[in-house]
Parts: sequence; structure tokens; C-alpha cells
Amino acid sequence: MIVDRIRVMAFAPQIKIPATYIRGGTSKGVFFKRDELPEVCQQPGAARDAMLLRVIGSPDPYAKQIDGMGGATSSTSKTVILDKSSEPDHDVDYLFGQVAIDKAFVDWSGNCGNLTAAVGAFAISKGIVDADRVPENGICTVRIWQVNIQKTIIAHVPMCNGEVQEIGDFELDGVTFPAAEVEIEFMDPADGEGSMFPTGNLVDDLEVPGVGTLKATMINAGIPTIFVDADAIGYRGTELQDAINGDNAALEKFETLRTHGAIAMGLISDVSEAAARQHTPKIAFVAPASSYTSSSGKNVNAEDIDLCVRALSMGKLHHAMMGTAAVAIGTAAAIPGTLVNTAAGGGERQAVRFGHPSGTLRVGAEAKLEDGDWTATKAIMSRSARVLMEGWVRIPADTF
Repeated sequence: MIVDRIRVMAFAPQIKIPATYIRGGTSKGVFFKRDELPEVCQQPGAARDAMLLRVIGSPDPYAKQIDGMGGATSSTSKTVILDKSSEPDHDVDYLFGQVAIDKAFVDWSGNCGNLTAAVGAFAISKGIVDADRVPENGICTVRIWQVNIQKTIIAHVPMCNGEVQEIGDFELDGVTFPAAEVEIEFMDPADGEGSMFPTGNLVDDLEVPGVGTLKATMINAGIPTIFVDADAIGYRGTELQDAINGDNAALEKFETLRTHGAIAMGLISDVSEAAARQHTPKIAFVAPASSYTSSSGKNVNAEDIDLCVRALSMGKLHHAMMGTAAVAIGTAAAIPGTLVNTAAGGGERQAVRFGHPSGTLRVGAEAKLEDGDWTATKAIMSRSARVLMEGWVRIPADTF
């Protein structure tokens, strides 16, 4: 009999870890409270990384993450750890881990702007935000300390009858169903301690072996991002995912651009280091406003947008736009002379609406020139968030 051939062996039972699966903006991730993690995983290190990799289902040579919570895209291979903030005048510490799909690697080098939309709601629901700061009805202002980039983010979370309001009529391109609007303010969004333009220039001549010399705007705002003109690399700026993600030669070219931009920005010192820094910097291309049909079949009209932007995340064209990259777009658009500002028509502006593969997004930003250096005071955008599942995730006992 077949049953007789099944070997019964003793294995330790799986570990149960409290977790919540949440959509934030156009991303999804597994959220944890730090003090609910296994003790050895409550601090940075190999054990924590191993736990998150196993939760998400990486590394997966099939690139499907079938045996984990990941969705096999950069937008859905994400983890968040929250804790009571240790920073004065802040409510919650927010740590983001981008989990590689086919590699045993968790990238802690940057923030996720989309999942930021869910941080405030999770912190309120889990009692991380002091009760006296949470209104019965109205808007709860949650002060977030973004641990990865050491920056303040303010989330305005709607409350109804003492609970976070998740359902509403706010529509976000890239998300199928409407939800409650969450306004997010990224304060002093320049990423890192140096200049917002690490090369000192609004536009550089970026020399890329095998590609040539391209004009590039390299900015640290929201997340380190490299912008190039679409037409300079053979695109129109209206492309959808299939046009690029199915083209291995194109993906290799973008990774080469990203790698040499990272060197120019001082983020790495050698091309060999790029593989261990996949989350940052981002690479994006811009073009003047043009009409196109989005991935959902919705028509995006040139007169309704200021420019077109396409961005890659973890080596693939993003299905919409990363929230942190949107901050970079908004900030660069506010500064006359950048490639983003030029594509948007030039001049001074405090907000920009751009077209992305799933539709459009508006982001506001304030920037000013002080002593010859550009600084950004804040960037603002609206997202939404919704809890999809809560309870426990399980991983094998020998994971760490």
C-alpha cells in the first residue's frame, strides 16, 4: 500500500508568530510588533533575517514564493516591524525590510512609502499609540519615526467610533477597490545626511559602460533615485510592465544604469556591491505628458497629467509607483532645472500629477534654495490601507 511507504519522522512543530497582513497603498506586507517576535528575532541580525525570509517564502528559485506570504513581486515581498517609539515626540518606530524573491537577502537600506499608509492604522489598533492621542471620531495624527532613513513621517488616520476607518470612497490607481483616504506627510524627505543632490548638480552626465553618457538627475528625497529621459534610452514613458519586464536585455541595461548611478551618488564604491543593495537606489525614466491606456484599460489623457514617469523596483518595472519614489518625483519636480521639472514643463511648482502604468498620482512638495543647496521641507500624498488578514504566521522551528 502507498501508506506503508510514507515515512513518519519526528519534527519539531512550527513556530506561531503574531502577524497582520496589510495592503498599504499599492503594496502588501506582513506587519509585526517587535515585542511579539521570538526573542532572538527582536534585534537585528541573522536570526531576524532568516525569520522574515521564511515568512515571505524566500529564497525561491522558482520566483513564485508559493511556500510563504510573498506575492512574487517587489510590491508584495515586504515586511514591517513596529515598536513604541524611542524618539521624543514620536509615537511609533517603523522598520521596513524588503525581502528578495530569489535570493537569501533582506534589504534594510530604505523606506517603503506605500506601506507607510498602513503604519499609523496598525500602531493605533495594536495600542502602540497612547490612548489619549486617539480621538473617538475624526483624524488621529500619528507621528512615525522611520528607522531605516531616520526621518519623521506624519500619517493622518481617520477614526470612527473609536476604531480605525478603513473603508471609504477614496480611489487609488493601482488598487482595485476604494478605501478610506490616509494623508501622509514626509517631513524633511531628503534621504541621508548629505546633500539632497549628492553630486552637487541638478543634472549630471552619467557615463555608463555599454550604454553611453546620459543626462541624469540623481536625488536623495524619499528614496535615492536616478532619473533619466525616456527618449535617451529608447522609450516613450508610456510603457506598461510587459514592455520591459519581458525584455532581459532591457532589464540588464536598467540595472547597469542603476549600478553606475549608485556609484555616482556615493551609495556604493564598486559595481560588485550593487547586488547587495537592490532596494536602493531606484531607477526611473521621465517624459513629457502623453496620452496612453493604463494596465487596467483606463485612458490617461495628456491634458490631465504634467508628465509620465516609469520606475523600476528590485529589478522590474513597477506596476504603479513606489510611494518613496513619488516623493522623489514630487521633490525633483519642484526644483527648476531637474529632468523631472523639465519634463513637467519647467518653472516653479508645489505639486505635480504624473502618469504611471496603473494611472495617475498627485504629490505635493516644498523645496527651497539655501546657501546654494536645495532642501526639501516636506512632501505630501494620499494613500489608503486595509487589513487583509490577522492572526499568526507559522514557520519551521529550525528556521533560525
